[in-house]
Amino acid sequence: MEIIELKNILEKRYHKNIHRHRGVDWKSILILLDDNKLGKILKMEDTGGEPDLLIIDDKFYYVDMAKESPNGRRSMCYDQLARENRKKFPPENSVLEMATEMGIEVLDESMYFKLQEIEALDLKSSSWIKTDDKFRSLGGALFACNRYQKVFVYHNGADSYYKDRAFRAFVKIN
Repeated sequence: MEIIELKNILEKRYHKNIHRHRGVDWKSILILLDDNKLGKILKMEDTGGEPDLLIIDDKFYYVDMAKESPNGRRSMCYDQLARENRKKFPPENSVLEMATEMGIEVLDESMYFKLQEIEALDLKSSSWIKTDDKFRSLGGALFACNRYQKVFVYHNGADSYYKDRAFRAFVKIN
C-alpha cells in the first residue's frame, strides 16, 4: 500500500466514524500528517489495526480501532527478555520489539479505558497493554479486554502468548 492509498482509507474511515472525533475538520488533520507519521500509521494499517483519529485530553492520536486485536500482531510475548527466556516455542517477535520497529506506542491502561469509552473493542480477543517496570521486573505483564460490557485488566507471565492476543497502539499527531 502507498501513502496516497492510505490517505484515502483514513479519510473514508474518518467520515464513517465521525463519533470518534466530532468537531474536527479532516483538512486540519491532513495538515498534521507528515510522511513520518503516515509511515507509522501505514504499518498499523498493514498489521490490521484499522487506525483512526481519536481525541483524548485535547490531543490528537491515530489509534488501532479494529473491533478485535490486530491480526498481524498476535501470538507474541510481551518483550524481548520474555521471548528470549521462553524455553519452549518462543515466538519470533514480542510486543515491545514490534512496536519499537514500527515506531508506535503501546496503549497503557488509562488510554485503553478511554478507548473503550469511545467504542467497545476486544469483545472476543485481548490486547497487551503497557506494563510498568516494577510489575514487569516481577515477571508479569498486563493485558485487557472487554467482556460483559465491562473492561477488565488482567496479568499474565510476560512470556505467555495466545492466538487471540495482540496489542493496540497509537501515534500522537499533535
